[in-house]
Amino acid sequence: MTVTDRTERFAIDPFGADIAGESARLRALGPIVPVELPGGIPAWAPTGYDTLKELILDPQVSKDPRRHWRLWPEIGEHPSWGWILGWVGVVNMLSTYGADHTRLRKLVAPSFTQRRTELMRPRVEAITTELLDALDDSGAVVDLKAGFAHPLPMRMICELFGVPDELTEATGTLIAAIMDTSDPSPEHAAFVQQQIGTVLPALIAYRSEHPGDDLTTELIRVRDEDGDRLSDEELLYTLLLVIGAGFETTVNLIGNAVVALLTHPGQLAAVLSGEIGWDSVIDETLRVHPSIASLPLRFAVSDIKVRDVTVPAGDAIITTYAAAGLDPAHYGPDADGFDASRGADDHLAFGIGVHRCVGAPLARVEALTALPALFDRFPGLELAVGADALRQVPSFIAFGWQEIPVRLRA
Repeated sequence: MTVTDRTERFAIDPFGADIAGESARLRALGPIVPVELPGGIPAWAPTGYDTLKELILDPQVSKDPRRHWRLWPEIGEHPSWGWILGWVGVVNMLSTYGADHTRLRKLVAPSFTQRRTELMRPRVEAITTELLDALDDSGAVVDLKAGFAHPLPMRMICELFGVPDELTEATGTLIAAIMDTSDPSPEHAAFVQQQIGTVLPALIAYRSEHPGDDLTTELIRVRDEDGDRLSDEELLYTLLLVIGAGFETTVNLIGNAVVALLTHPGQLAAVLSGEIGWDSVIDETLRVHPSIASLPLRFAVSDIKVRDVTVPAGDAIITTYAAAGLDPAHYGPDADGFDASRGADDHLAFGIGVHRCVGAPLARVEALTALPALFDRFPGLELAVGADALRQVPSFIAFGWQEIPVRLRA
């Protein structure tokens, strides 16, 4: 425990080494707990499903730090807080409230409807087949994340936004740096800001000179024709959000599902026999191993009473999707166990209400394509290391593996 603002706070592990265990320890302290984020940022962490759902849907909970975070004016006085600027020091759907959020969401959401996403399915299938063809089935150890789980959503989102090949690697590096919460140093924060100020303007400049049938070109057109709907700053940070969320979370969804099935062979057999559907696998993966474990930050617009605790107006709140999914009060005493037959389609991993992830339909299509195809091509697929040897990505935000060493056998 540490003490910040005269309140005893639970220090969140910046490496996210034991997200499930940490969620249980927080839950034992109450329905909402004062915590300290990397660098010493004070916040509140909801610890259960009902509490998180109520707060997400509460109109008195904002995502706009400029209007509703009492510590926003002080952020420059804390060098170790710079990492949070990649999340709240931006102007996009993730950090706006009310009418501004509605305006920005309306610019992007039509491109991710169920109907539009279905039109992308043939391309998802083609990339999946191409990646599987490139994998070695000789039994040699390969990193399934690098060879499959990462490039599929990365290529899809880059094609969707017209990211040229020469910027693909830099885009991946930028998003990984933002997700990494293990280093709250000013140097890391400066690197992230430098990358944001380099990679995304390069994309905007490229598509301004080479317009195409892609979402970046469309957003540039909106900015140029109606600056009241989308400013230069909003264009930049909307691209940051939607490109990042569009591939990084799906990387973890695919990887987490593979690991869960390989470590539960009985359930894998039931899935492959058709006894359990792939939709159920995806929902249970998102419940137990949500791609985003905790998302910073939201803010109390007014004093908010949570059971017998009052969250003061202006305080920060993190959205604790992992804790909600593992809540035994909602999912039963075995909530911490993976059970693909559970049918947990009420999970909150994609959010809920007006802030539900616009890219959820695409993520589901990609996972529903990739997972069956992978196990059909390599029915002898197995982990090359024990599950306890897998390393969580260094983040309390992202919930996924750094590498997934496997042996691919047809």
